[in-house]
Amino acid sequence: MTQEEKDMFRLKLEEEIRKTEIQIEELKEQTKPIPPENSLGRITRMDAINNKSVAEASLRRSKRKMSRLNSSLVKLDDPDFGRCAVCSDKIPVQRLMVLPESAHCINCAARH
Repeated sequence: MTQEEKDMFRLKLEEEIRKTEIQIEELKEQTKPIPPENSLGRITRMDAINNKSVAEASLRRSKRKMSRLNSSLVKLDDPDFGRCAVCSDKIPVQRLMVLPESAHCINCAARH
């Protein structure tokens, strides 16, 4: 990866981190407990509980993504950055720009 590509990628990572931070905060709001004193009907309460479960799953995924993004940002200056964690092949820059948290090449990602 050239220095120019690293600089572009760093900007992409920082942008993704900001977006993911906002998403995490929004999801935290959606996963707050549903107070029993709210006068919801039985069906509405079931919908609210279901929506909360979906938001909790999204929150877990977003937190994992944030962890991988931060890891990529820390490792960006390592000489091995941009290599697949499984096969050590070079991960195409285009893939990293689309999925900046990716640690696998397309072939290894498809197998896992």
